[in-house]
Amino acid sequence: MDLSTLSVAQLRDLQQQIPAEIKRREAQEKVNVLNELRAIAKNHGYAIEDLLGKEIKVKGTTGNKVKVKYRHPQNVELEWTGRGRKPKWVEAWMADGGALDNLLV
Repeated sequence: MDLSTLSVAQLRDLQQQIPAEIKRREAQEKVNVLNELRAIAKNHGYAIEDLLGKEIKVKGTTGNKVKVKYRHPQNVELEWTGRGRKPKWVEAWMADGGALDNLLV
């Protein structure tokens, strides 16, 4: 493409189209590479997810929210999924002699 033949308006229009086109092509290229990798893994008897040791998230999917496992009996706004460090309210509950099982939902 010879840019010297384009007018300023045409160049500006082209300039606005380029970022969107780059983004679209990069996304398509990623999908193509991922499909190639899946095919290679399949030829060797594996799923790519098994080789990576985790699920591959496909763009556009949302993560699943973890259900609440523990809730304070007097203050229902205090919740904990049971993952990660214990919240301060759970530690305080247990320090006061409460059992973790009493907080189960």
